[in-house]
Amino acid sequence: MPWDKKDLLGLEYLTAEEIVTILDTARAFSEISTRTIKKVPALRGKTVVNLFYEPSTRTRASFELAEMRLSADIINFNVSVSSVSKGETLLDTVRNLCAYKVDVIVIRHAMSGAPMYLARKVDCSVVNAGDGTHEHPTQALLDIYTLREKLGELRGRHVVIVGDVAHSRVARSNIWGLTKLGARVTLVGPPTLIPREIEQLGVQVTSDLDEALRDADAVNMLRIQREREKQVLFPSLREYAKLFGLGQERLKRHSRSLIVMHPGPINRGVELSGSVADGPNSVILEQVTNGLAVRMAVLFLVTGGTTLHPEHLTS
Repeated sequence: MPWDKKDLLGLEYLTAEEIVTILDTARAFSEISTRTIKKVPALRGKTVVNLFYEPSTRTRASFELAEMRLSADIINFNVSVSSVSKGETLLDTVRNLCAYKVDVIVIRHAMSGAPMYLARKVDCSVVNAGDGTHEHPTQALLDIYTLREKLGELRGRHVVIVGDVAHSRVARSNIWGLTKLGARVTLVGPPTLIPREIEQLGVQVTSDLDEALRDADAVNMLRIQREREKQVLFPSLREYAKLFGLGQERLKRHSRSLIVMHPGPINRGVELSGSVADGPNSVILEQVTNGLAVRMAVLFLVTGGTTLHPEHLTS
């Protein structure tokens, strides 16, 4: 279907058809990374600003590389040495950047809702690279893309999401996206890390990981976000790993074809053992690779791309 949105703010605001449009566009872009010359002119003449108010390695590097692969001009805004440190507001910062006639602002911010606020105030496109504990849409899109490549049709498939759902924007975006595509989603974790009333989003909740994995097609092991926790929410990391971690022994009790995912970075020995993270069930590095194609697709679509033509994919 045609894409008519100037922003990507969250999967909550997309239809199933719009999600599939992004995934199909990403598939077309994925081939570029296999070439000798990994560059196409799809965003030539466009300017993208990377505005990260929170530390990021994977997401920022993925967006920057996606922009370079598409031949965009890039401004990397260093918040720590900018006028933000002098008290400039988010809106004033963005309005000044927009005065340069930029086309896209990719923003990560600790405040939930910051990208939505900006999208209403500026004419350029806004792409949410993670806002507070709200959403991380491109991470969920790359997760779903990876599952789709492995499993095909997601309708009726069972995906288990384990861990710190309360602080996880990745989990929320995955819930929105997977349920819209017809997958069954089960959340697993201690009650202190599962938000109240989250079952209203159409998911099941349990604290029994082995029960949840019994008929699962895939499991997404969330990172324990100690930096976001304001109080002690479980006894110890050792206790958490015993009840909710995925090691070889637990994996052997379940389907040999179980797909193991993680948004990174991994707390090895907590969410996953090293042998599982590096083992044959893991698609973690494939997620990273697929994230590049997904972000290329998002940037192409929000800047007015509708149909991919040969000239978009020619070096």
